[in-house]
Amino acid sequence: MIQEGPSSVTSPPLPFLPWMSLSPGLGSPFPWLRELKSEERGLYLIHLLVQCANHVAAGSLENANIGLEQISHLASPDGDTMQRIAAYFTEALADRMLKAWPGLHKALNSTKISSVSEEILVQKLFFELFPFLKLAYVITNQAIVEAMEGEKMVHIIDLNSSEPAQWINLFQTFSARPEGPPHLRITGIHEQKEVLEQMALRLTEEAEKLDIPFQFNPIVCKLENLDLESLRVKTGEALAVSSVLQLHSLLAPDDEMLRRNINSPSVSKNLNSSRPHRVLQVNQRTLGEWLEKEPVHIYSPSSSDLASPSPSPSSPLSLAPAPKLGSFLTALRALSPKLIVVTEQESNHNGPTLMERVMEALNFYAALFDCLESTLSRAPLERQKVEKMLFGEEIKNIIACEGLERKERHEKLEKWILRLELAGFGRVPLSYHGMLQAGRLLQTNNYDGYKIKEENGCLVMCWQERPLYSMSAWGFRRYD
Repeated sequence: MIQEGPSSVTSPPLPFLPWMSLSPGLGSPFPWLRELKSEERGLYLIHLLVQCANHVAAGSLENANIGLEQISHLASPDGDTMQRIAAYFTEALADRMLKAWPGLHKALNSTKISSVSEEILVQKLFFELFPFLKLAYVITNQAIVEAMEGEKMVHIIDLNSSEPAQWINLFQTFSARPEGPPHLRITGIHEQKEVLEQMALRLTEEAEKLDIPFQFNPIVCKLENLDLESLRVKTGEALAVSSVLQLHSLLAPDDEMLRRNINSPSVSKNLNSSRPHRVLQVNQRTLGEWLEKEPVHIYSPSSSDLASPSPSPSSPLSLAPAPKLGSFLTALRALSPKLIVVTEQESNHNGPTLMERVMEALNFYAALFDCLESTLSRAPLERQKVEKMLFGEEIKNIIACEGLERKERHEKLEKWILRLELAGFGRVPLSYHGMLQAGRLLQTNNYDGYKIKEENGCLVMCWQERPLYSMSAWGFRRYD
């Protein structure tokens, strides 16, 4: 958790060491760098990363380049938690710097190959290595079963249809209903046709085994391009929607107006003025064991610096404009769904400034890297694939991209609650029985260190005490 402001600092300031500052002379690999203990190296990397990100944010690319060179002597994609994190954050910062030269950036990425099979594999690895999706599926399914009690025709819209295990579990629960299973139709949405083909084959086979009347309606498209008429919702169907880590992609607005405001002369002057740095203190397991001991100084303009009378964009109940999400939720509400279950990353990666996003992402992904560090050795290829192809790409999108290109705009539960309420949905408490099932899943599979917590009828999934994913359930709210 990040706490802001000088009052949050309880530890003495970091003693100055000659190697803690950025200088061109540190470009050579001094032997003592590699002799640092893990804690010293981790603390050093944190300071270098934050200083480097400050230079990138301020447009001082020469100093940022010096910082990247220094970090490269200590970071490693197969080292300890902090070394691995540093490797992916520096790659993201470097990618952002390269975008200052569009021709160079495009040339270096022109032959990049994106393998569909590799993307599918890394998603399956995330499902297998972490309990988060398993928990989301168990709780979502139980919420659907309870909402659909007595219904004879059930239609489920899966906004990210990629994992058959979720719906196979639901089939089994429905088949055990005393009144028999409903006629079940699942509309699966995914960018890759072959993913949906595999889903259709696997689910059809399972439905036949359990003698469940079943139809699968595949829709190949990105969520942002979905035409809700293609969902073919029929009269008499009870509708449920499952959104697992998808809605945040609809938060990407056209940021051109925001960029014009931030780049205006009056604002730029405030952003680049020499002013005391704010202090952020990060408190989190493992990485936090380093961070909580020492304050981290970063460049972070306040709302007054932005010369705006409106609330700070990072304040809990301030919402960035999201026309795509708004129109999507409005259209979804018009379908009168009985239930919508939303699972999202529990972190604010949608801040307007680079430094806000860097610090939030550093906290969030450090916890995910810690999860893997605690359960796997450092060598397995599966771990490296998840870190590079999933987490590394998300970090790069959060830090290096802006405007419509920045899709990983994760927001916290309190903002999702406000967005969905504004769209006309009413909150539905998540199933107590579903939470019990989720707790048993953690216990029986020895997922030590993982926890689930109930918050105002919603749920957060944690690593130790750090919330990482949230779940909330919603129903169609009629107006008098």
